[in-house]
Amino acid sequence: MLAYIIRRIIYAVPILIGVNLITFMLFFMINSPDDMARAQLGAKQVTPELIRSWKEERGYDKPLFINHKAEGISTVTDTLFVQESIKLFRFDFGVSDANRDINSDIKERMMPSLAIALPTFLIALITNISLALLLVLFRGSVLDAGMMIIAVMIMSISALFYIIAGQVLFSKMWHWVPISGFESGWSAVKFIILPVMIGVFAGIGAGVRWYRSIFLEQINQDYIRTARAKGLSEIKVLFGHVLRNGMLPILTGVVVIIPSLFMGSLIMESFFGIPGLGSYTIDAINSQDFAIVKAMVFLGSVLYIVGLILTDISYTLFDPRVKL
Repeated sequence: MLAYIIRRIIYAVPILIGVNLITFMLFFMINSPDDMARAQLGAKQVTPELIRSWKEERGYDKPLFINHKAEGISTVTDTLFVQESIKLFRFDFGVSDANRDINSDIKERMMPSLAIALPTFLIALITNISLALLLVLFRGSVLDAGMMIIAVMIMSISALFYIIAGQVLFSKMWHWVPISGFESGWSAVKFIILPVMIGVFAGIGAGVRWYRSIFLEQINQDYIRTARAKGLSEIKVLFGHVLRNGMLPILTGVVVIIPSLFMGSLIMESFFGIPGLGSYTIDAINSQDFAIVKAMVFLGSVLYIVGLILTDISYTLFDPRVKL
């Protein structure tokens, strides 16, 4: 087990380097260091001296990938890409282009993101699996067909519609919950209940269809026929056999949610004014703050790789035939 984890971590290094490379290329194809300096300095009459000083303070005066002025290995190492990548692999995110401590911002904003993402994930998972098992139990019936039509209708509508409609109905018209904002402690419940409800409802169509297809694939297997032949009820067959044997593809689908639990929802946090990591990333993109953008992309990639490793390990718990 330990050897497998070490091997996967080693495999992750070139992946993270590749992600950093793409991030640097895409960002600097659109923005030059001079444009970033002008955006951060915020002055109409920015002098070349101010721009040069700003770039030197943050290391943007270095060449991006190849330093032709250096010699030997320094041609590659004394570059913006290598210097910043080394800091990222040490999880030293440094300061933003606006002189804010990124590590402190991440610690501060992680909890609001978790406050929305974690209950949304758990409630949606339980709801989708329960509804999918119910439809499999009544497969081929009017209930099954009707729910599939509703699921497709929910999938066909943008999540933005649910956000705007929820804010109009529950906040502006009925005044049940605040339209936006966030508070710490138990006071946060009134601010997160609407985003959680919308997040669960917006994903229920795709979730139910996905889990239903997984369970329908299992319901016609030979081991299910054997279980029925032994006299097990359909409920015991569904929960004792179908659900357990369908956990492998479920775990695979769940892994893509893990980064969002920490990184937050970009759209949801922006619309509801939640000071989480999602809105933090959006604000950084709008302000052209590359230090924050590269830190958040790198952190999301690390979390996704960790999720893949945990998923592979969890396979052994649900299927003894899987060996690491």
